[in-house]
Amino acid sequence: MSWMRWTGLAIYTISIAMHAQNVTTTTENTSAPKPLWTTSAPGAQGNAPDDIPTLTTYLPPSNPTHTAVIVVPGGGYQHLALDHEGVQIARWLNTHGIAAFVLRYRLGPKYHHPVQLEDAQRALRTVRSHAVEYDIAKNHIGMWGFSAGGHLASTAGTHFDAGDSSAVDAIEREASRPDFMVLAYPVITLGPPSQHVGSAKNLLGENPSPSLVTLLSNEKQVTPQTPPTFLFATTDDPVVPVLNSVMFYEALVQNHVQAEIHIFRHGKHGVGLAQSDPDLKVWPDLLLCWLVANGWAQTSVN
Repeated sequence: MSWMRWTGLAIYTISIAMHAQNVTTTTENTSAPKPLWTTSAPGAQGNAPDDIPTLTTYLPPSNPTHTAVIVVPGGGYQHLALDHEGVQIARWLNTHGIAAFVLRYRLGPKYHHPVQLEDAQRALRTVRSHAVEYDIAKNHIGMWGFSAGGHLASTAGTHFDAGDSSAVDAIEREASRPDFMVLAYPVITLGPPSQHVGSAKNLLGENPSPSLVTLLSNEKQVTPQTPPTFLFATTDDPVVPVLNSVMFYEALVQNHVQAEIHIFRHGKHGVGLAQSDPDLKVWPDLLLCWLVANGWAQTSVN
């Protein structure tokens, strides 16, 4: 892609002086991790913790916009950064009156596609099926993914269905499309030259077919039905090339999907909310503005 083609993209070096948002809540209503399936998960290879995908629920004291976000930590599809890309994110969401659900999904090299997508879709269906219990609206359920978790979130946002209305399991009757996505320094493409090699190998195996690589290169799967998306990345990310975010943003714009992107001049990979970085720590404030503008959050919650 020529750099000259970026002139129409909303790429920013951010220097806005805003106070960093508090990432803890005064009242935390957290569940123990709950398996996504009451029986063995599809394709399970055992009964160890890494064979059992789970959701951990974090509910805010109040949820005025009735919004939920499923949080998908990164880790190259090999491990999960559950603290700074999971728990801390859930608490930040709770601070802004949003219910959060941290997804622990199955990993490579033990598990390959489509297992991870099945876990993500099941998480979305599960939260929708409990909407009344969690005081959320079924059309206010987003997904926030980091790095390889961003790939899984963007896969859920480009590979979804309306649910199986004839399913015996009520959860499977629910739709698997997220209503919006937040993608932080995401893996998007699985083919050269901008792929993250480790994520691609752990997700697809050693020698995936070209058609499978294309299917899971999500910049090639965007349609007008892809959910509205907020992207955050850094230009010199040494792990996941910034072109991953740019290609996905360009595909969203071409398909007339609401999108916002913030690309910072400098920053390492895996920063989470980046509260210790004087330049990057404003990015959650920018996200909050986007969420508020779309009716998925309020600036302050009583």
